[in-house]
Amino acid sequence: MFLAGQTSSLLGSMLVQYAIMWHLTLETRSGAVMALYAVFGFLPQAVVSVFGGVWADRHDRKKLIIGADATIAASTLALALLMLSGYDELWLLYLVAAIRSAGAGIQTPAVSSLLPQVVPTEKLMRVNGINQTIQSAMMLVAPAVAAGLYASASIETIFFVDVVTALIGIGLLALVPVQRLVRTDQVAGVRGYVADLVGGVRYVATHAFVRWVLLLWGVVFVLIVAPSFLTPLMVVRTFGDEVWKLTVNELAFSVGMLLGGIAVAAWGGLRNRIAMVVGTTALFALFNIGLGVSTNLWVFFAFMFLIGLGVPFFSTPTMTVLQEKVEPERQGRVFGFVGIVMAVAMPLGMSVFGPLADRYSVESLLVAAGVALLLVVVVAVALPSGRRAMAEADADAATPAVEDARV
Repeated sequence: MFLAGQTSSLLGSMLVQYAIMWHLTLETRSGAVMALYAVFGFLPQAVVSVFGGVWADRHDRKKLIIGADATIAASTLALALLMLSGYDELWLLYLVAAIRSAGAGIQTPAVSSLLPQVVPTEKLMRVNGINQTIQSAMMLVAPAVAAGLYASASIETIFFVDVVTALIGIGLLALVPVQRLVRTDQVAGVRGYVADLVGGVRYVATHAFVRWVLLLWGVVFVLIVAPSFLTPLMVVRTFGDEVWKLTVNELAFSVGMLLGGIAVAAWGGLRNRIAMVVGTTALFALFNIGLGVSTNLWVFFAFMFLIGLGVPFFSTPTMTVLQEKVEPERQGRVFGFVGIVMAVAMPLGMSVFGPLADRYSVESLLVAAGVALLLVVVVAVALPSGRRAMAEADADAATPAVEDARV
């Protein structure tokens, strides 16, 4: 029921995301406008995630998710009504994009930290895999649905659909019983909030394992996710500008990610989560190099498929190991920092690789990013924190096997 509610909410959010992006593209045809939209769509989430994590550890996570969903839906409804009345200034779209982004900064750490409260620890990997599969499926479904609604109706119709899906998500979540965590160390008032915020920063900074995981997560986002956004440019420059080629490029990645999520959900992954993360990161590096040296279009698509296939094998164990390792009363703050990494890494990577793509070939950038990621894997494993993480993961993987043998 929890995942069904989140799926409904996610579908509406993605419909609005595509609708606003297409509307701005078609109405303005301005790169500066799209850049501003990206800033308003990412930056508030990065800023609010810091405080969203603190709130997730201090308040009822279920109510936080419902409140964020309701606020986002209300802003979208207001935008729809204003646009129907003829008021469609750009600043209004930017404002709603910022509100939605801020809502995600509250919702994301609350969702990630609530999941372990309703899922047994031994089932977390599979449930996270199912969640990844749902998100991948939405990447395939949402653009098609948004395109159909945008072409046959209007952008306001999509906004109303989002309001309905949000209400469905809120209704389903309201039915899910969640026991609230009781903290004995919580201090009331502003001083308590500041203490929790400082404590969260200190925890991430001093906890070697968490710090290592977040750094690796951020580097992968910069060196793999950002360059992957340049692959359409490589397709056009190297293989031709036919629309079907760009479509297959996106489908190869999305279908791969969908199948990867299904595989992780069915298999459950390795007991050694860190080995799975590190191994997938190394494969990402090789696949990225493969993209850069591809001279055949279908070989290029095959590598895009493999990268998409690998995403759940990286992201799912990463989220799971944090849910398993971090104390429940600190998970909101830790996942707040995960949200910051996700929100900042993409614009940061694009700010580096985007301008470079105008001076150098995309092929050379993909190869360079792949080689850099291979070096990152070597350094990450060689660091003392990396060696400790691998040793802890080996011990954790061995413990269930010993218990099974005893049984």
